[in-house]
Amino acid sequence: MTEKKEKRFVSSAVVLFLLTVLISSLGLLFVFESSVAESFLTFGTAYHYVKSQAMWLVLGYVILFVASFTPIKLWKKFSPIFFFGALITLVLVFIPHIGLKLNGANRWFSLFGLVTIQPVEFAKLALVTFFATWMTKHQRLMPFAFLTSMPTLLLILQPDLGSTLIFLAIAFGMYFVAGGEMKYIFTIAAVGLLFVTIAIFSSPYRLQRVTTFFNPELDPLGSSFHIRQITLALGQGGWFGQGIGESKQKHNYIPEASSDSILAIVAEEIGFVGVITISFIYLAYIITGFRISLKYEVGSFEYLLGLGITIWFSAQTLLNIAAVVALVPLTGIPLPLFSSGGSALVMIMLATGILIKLAKSSEAS
Repeated sequence: MTEKKEKRFVSSAVVLFLLTVLISSLGLLFVFESSVAESFLTFGTAYHYVKSQAMWLVLGYVILFVASFTPIKLWKKFSPIFFFGALITLVLVFIPHIGLKLNGANRWFSLFGLVTIQPVEFAKLALVTFFATWMTKHQRLMPFAFLTSMPTLLLILQPDLGSTLIFLAIAFGMYFVAGGEMKYIFTIAAVGLLFVTIAIFSSPYRLQRVTTFFNPELDPLGSSFHIRQITLALGQGGWFGQGIGESKQKHNYIPEASSDSILAIVAEEIGFVGVITISFIYLAYIITGFRISLKYEVGSFEYLLGLGITIWFSAQTLLNIAAVVALVPLTGIPLPLFSSGGSALVMIMLATGILIKLAKSSEAS
């Protein structure tokens, strides 16, 4: 009986690692496929974006390896420092000469002028570790609402509605699995929905995206251009796609083709069947994450940490896919382990390393 249990836990860690390798490898392939035209026009080489992604991916695997051997108790011990440090970094993006303002948004800062960092990605993990610690002791409504509102307001000010939704999904999801009462969850959700509505109508850019979502024909060469080009890519892909390397929309028709909209290029090249196959790989990762977490005592730090990471991964995956297939307005959320972008990739790899460590620890106990 003990041998069977040990074998099952070992396989969870191995399965999660193999799924990570598979998703990230496919992501690297399609980062190249989707960015080749833009890379050549901008930098004179077809390999600029894929080289950058490959370097981040190598760093990500190093961090995953280190995290898979880092004692879980350290994440609990330093979680308050991570949380308040994350809040500071979210404030730094608004300070001139430190934060970078791109396309009207304050979401980045430069590290020694060499690397552009998006601190919200670190803040997602910080939120998970902090709430996993805090919620083991209590689920008081007012402190929970206050702690959730601090990073949420900073994200709305950036503005970054997509990350705001991910933060709320993490917070509400963890509050629920920690034993928070449903009536409180619905109350806070209603208040959160009110704030999101205000955030949409207070920003012409966000309001334009929502308006475009409901009426794509409104401005086909302007605000509706992005979603229309994505729709064309999805339609051209059909069941089995045009073939690897045969995408037409990657030739500067789809903005951010290698990041937020990369799934549209995937659909165009390998079709509906290919996208469904990749979706099942993501589903396998999510199920594995939940299975690892549920091996721990309900309400424990390890239980909440694993579920928090899996909720984060799930919410980000679902929101990206939903935006690409026009179920929700475009949000600018990357597809985990797949889209180009160093900060997002490294932090998801770190979180995966923590899940692997949880799997190994449960096997050892």
